[in-house]
Amino acid sequence: MKDMYPKNGKVILHVDMNSFYASVEMSYDESLKGKPLAIAGNVEERRGIIVTCSYEARKYGVKTTMPIWQAKKLCPQLIIKKPNFERYRKASLAIFEVLRQYTEIVEPVSIDEGYLDISECAEWGSPLEIAKSIQERIYNTMDLPCSIGIAPNKFLAKTASDMKKPMGITVLRKRDVPKVLWPLQVVEMHGIGGKTAEKLQTIGIQTIGDLAKANETQLKQLLGINGIRLKERANGMDSRLVDPEAIFDHKSIGNSTTLPKDTTNQRELVGVLEKLSEKVAVRLKNKRLLGQKIGVTIRYKNWRTITRSKMVSNPFFEKTDISDWATELFLKNWNGEAIRLLGVTAYDVIEKESAFKQLDIFSFEEDADKEPLYEVMEHLQNKYGENIIKKGLTLKERSIGTNTSFSKDFFERTRSKNGLR
Repeated sequence: MKDMYPKNGKVILHVDMNSFYASVEMSYDESLKGKPLAIAGNVEERRGIIVTCSYEARKYGVKTTMPIWQAKKLCPQLIIKKPNFERYRKASLAIFEVLRQYTEIVEPVSIDEGYLDISECAEWGSPLEIAKSIQERIYNTMDLPCSIGIAPNKFLAKTASDMKKPMGITVLRKRDVPKVLWPLQVVEMHGIGGKTAEKLQTIGIQTIGDLAKANETQLKQLLGINGIRLKERANGMDSRLVDPEAIFDHKSIGNSTTLPKDTTNQRELVGVLEKLSEKVAVRLKNKRLLGQKIGVTIRYKNWRTITRSKMVSNPFFEKTDISDWATELFLKNWNGEAIRLLGVTAYDVIEKESAFKQLDIFSFEEDADKEPLYEVMEHLQNKYGENIIKKGLTLKERSIGTNTSFSKDFFERTRSKNGLR
């Protein structure tokens, strides 16, 4: 069986659950099977958007992130259900439990997809046999469909899993890339969105094959180091390892919300920013993280979206600081037109224990004044536990919808259960 595995390379699987939230709901309620079903963040209000939908709904043109009203227009018989994240969390735990029975080298990417390195798993059979076994076990025990990509690296495995849905298994080798990927439009490549595709078109890159053969100097000028990375991917190269700890590498903590109605009322908009800043602060404190860069997202009535950010002098986690900086950024960049969505994000986050504050001649007196209070709080927490005294809001946060980084929050909560702490 070892002859089925490369001597020097890797064998990577990418397991991608098909229409995960909708499939979980169907597994709980068989009457939903075969019907157009969508899961939406807020069923009653205009802010509700489609989180995921069944393949039956997709036949009508219903898509993820589509507003409910638009989806209903395309498919009047569409069944809409609110998300049940506890139900999805339970299903996800069971899925990754199955995956870890084949190998410990499992990297969750989100609640419904992950990579496996099965390079040393010959005792379980050939790569194709392992993929079939995983797919059948998940379907037979949980009634949940998935697609699996088999490849020598993560990029090709992810690409392969997207090729046959639902319930597909696809093998994609490096030698297949010129024939299978190069003829495709560049926007179809994993990791390239519409805006990047538009930029690439300005230098004559239309297909993935064009990108594979592109001039590196031009790519670097256009997209920075990411341009070189994309060219490598277009040639089927990807040196990233499957990392079981990768899901816990926080890079940003953010919250956004769609407003009940488009508005130009500055007081209302600033109030929304304050509430979003409060949520970001709670999540930072809960994870014992600090941000180093603050960002705001503004989406106008016409759906034009801008994101602006700035580095700050000291790592932060307080709501007041986040709110002040976010408001300043917003007022500086808002053009006065009606707004439909606002977001606040803390970027470049670091663990509290590893952070240090860079005191300067303007802030040291203020920090010195607060030091006795901090010492008293620390003493009480050391003696009676961390939760004995908290500044501001409690750390219990139960936000449901598409406005928080649910996947990373979920994996952080379940990390200790799987013995990863």
